[in-house]
Amino acid sequence: MADATRPPDPGGLPVLGNVHELASDALRFYERRSAEHGGIVRYDVFGTESYLVTDPKALRRILVEDHDRFVKGRMPREQLGGLLGDGLFLAEGGAWREQRTAMRSAFFRERVAAYGDSMVEHARATASSWEDGAVVDVHAAATEYAFAVLAESLLGSDIERERETVRAAAEAITDRFDMSRVTSFLPEWLPTPANRRYHRRLDALRETIRDLVADRRAAGPPSDPGTADDLLGTLVAAAELGALDDDELVDNAVTFLFAGHETSALGLTYALYCLADTPEFQARVRAEVAALDGDPAPADLRECPALTAAVDEALRLYPPVHSFFREPIEPVDLGGYRVPAGVVLTLSPWAVHRDGRWWADPEAYRPDRWLREDGNGEVIHGDDAPGPAVGDRPEYAYFPFGGGPRHCIGMRFARQELRLAIATLLRRVRLEPVTAELSLQASANTRPAHPVRVRIHARNGPVDTG
Repeated sequence: MADATRPPDPGGLPVLGNVHELASDALRFYERRSAEHGGIVRYDVFGTESYLVTDPKALRRILVEDHDRFVKGRMPREQLGGLLGDGLFLAEGGAWREQRTAMRSAFFRERVAAYGDSMVEHARATASSWEDGAVVDVHAAATEYAFAVLAESLLGSDIERERETVRAAAEAITDRFDMSRVTSFLPEWLPTPANRRYHRRLDALRETIRDLVADRRAAGPPSDPGTADDLLGTLVAAAELGALDDDELVDNAVTFLFAGHETSALGLTYALYCLADTPEFQARVRAEVAALDGDPAPADLRECPALTAAVDEALRLYPPVHSFFREPIEPVDLGGYRVPAGVVLTLSPWAVHRDGRWWADPEAYRPDRWLREDGNGEVIHGDDAPGPAVGDRPEYAYFPFGGGPRHCIGMRFARQELRLAIATLLRRVRLEPVTAELSLQASANTRPAHPVRVRIHARNGPVDTG
């Protein structure tokens, strides 16, 4: 490391650093800085030095090979601690391992497959609510859909009473972390109007979760977390065994209720928008799912390569999580540069997924890139993991769900949910774009700045409703 140098620093303003550029357009800032200055480059937020990391080899080193030398660190905890507490997302070391072990049974393949009926049922209800010729905001519809699926599948309830509390909390969270506002870079303890609203609504959400936990305890949780019917049952059972304390139980329920439904809703929004905007590929997916014997089941997804490619490509072009964060616990040599302990590392799927070094025509939606025929004329594609496009380039040229031991525990659930929803919808409707171009904002996630509108056209002919 003696000969290693620091990454390039293109500079910024005194005191503010690069805050003005991030507030103007954080997504393009990441993309532009990576393209102009390489896979590891410095930037500054109010005097705090950060490194943007977009080199796939360095990403693999951080997330996989030397993952135990990196932690989530102080910045995510300062920004997200009030929201996610000591739950799985922010926990470290032994606490993280205990929590991950306690809840992983809720995401085993067979458990996730069992949620398929709920995913399809709610997609049917969504399609039924759309009138022929109507213009709908697919982001709003996808949010309602993802919330209903998560509430039923993972919390075992329709929680209709709590829907407004969750909606209000989600709105306050979005405002708090909207990077187009300079105040989003300030500590959450400062009494700004957005912070006060954020804390007030988050307190209400936590109280709602505590009530749900109390109801579940009163009903008698299973003695083994692995036998619970849903994630809340798993969490309560784990708490009864001492694997989680009550605060960690609530923190994890909040994490999955917000992060789970928010990221799934965004993934579904972008996939539906992209399919509406590419009618030829939409027709290809429609033909594929129309050939199924009724509405899809999880086992049918292996027979739907175009559907899977449509989702993989939407998650490449519009990753719901635009950035992950890590800090080295000791000085490390990364990509030939010297990285001090404690520096904030920003790992940006947004910038990597749009890097022309790894992706031809990176800003175009081209789901065909995920499809290939084998020697027998069969189409190779992804199922639980993405398709063969990843094999053509470095592994971490694509990482919408993170990577390594701390990859998103709900990845299998989300990929199944998106594909079952799209298949069920396209068996009933054709989508025509109304919104000409997406306008995005970087908040806690990659969100549309405005409604994402499509026109609904009912399909001709009877459809098997299951």
